Amino acid sequence: MASSTPLPLEGKVAIVTGGSRGLGADMAVALAKAGAKVAIIYASESSTSTASNIVKQINSLPHNLNNPPASLSIQADLRNPTSFPEIIKKSLSLSPTQNINIIVNNAAVQIGLPISEITENDFSDTYTLNILAPILLLKAALPFLPANSRIINISSVGGRSGFAGLSLYCSSKAALEGLTRSWAAELGENGTTVNAIACGPIQTDMLDTIPEKIKGRQKEDTPVERRFGTKDEVSDVVVWLAGEGSRWVSGQTLNVSGGWTMY
Repeated sequence: MASSTPLPLEGKVAIVTGGSRGLGADMAVALAKAGAKVAIIYASESSTSTASNIVKQINSLPHNLNNPPASLSIQADLRNPTSFPEIIKKSLSLSPTQNINIIVNNAAVQIGLPISEITENDFSDTYTLNILAPILLLKAALPFLPANSRIINISSVGGRSGFAGLSLYCSSKAALEGLTRSWAAELGENGTTVNAIACGPIQTDMLDTIPEKIKGRQKEDTPVERRFGTKDEVSDVVVWLAGEGSRWVSGQTLNVSGGWTMY
């Protein structure tokens, strides 16, 4: 049954990149359940059906009489600099006030290669999607970010813990955390916060690309229940960072790893 009770993110518009599957899809639904209207960004034609199903799931949520759920999916190549104005334009169709309140930079590529096999194209592919895309998305959104906006960058414990064969991915996540701190310093005057979440191993498709040796060690070394994390355990933190309760937290990397690393 629909409710007229205000939700914590009611009236907010969120953009979630990499939002058609895995962790990104779970974040998108969690933000919508908290009341946000959500634009889901996805890359490949093969994900169109999946993205549409998530939009349907969000739009059928049983709330809110005064602020019914709304979502849309946007296919875009985040490696193409011309994509970002169109992403913002389409996302603004969700907002009667022409505001973007929440950006979740989740899309990333993970190339597992030893240093001896890394090519210039591998570097360019990784850093264009993992680093340049968040920069260009935020730049395009800046004119539409009101006071008290929330930027949430999805990092990894690999940003501070080096893994053999994953130097491109790990170094890109370290760079993303550096952007997080700099953006927090730059954008905070009007109450906007910028934070990162360093995920430990989470049960998603991306986990399948991690070497078994690394995964087994991580699982054994995780203090909380000796297990991998679940998507909702990250999404719950995303929703908190997107809301009013996190207003005095900025420039931080929140380690969400069951204690596998502690900082």
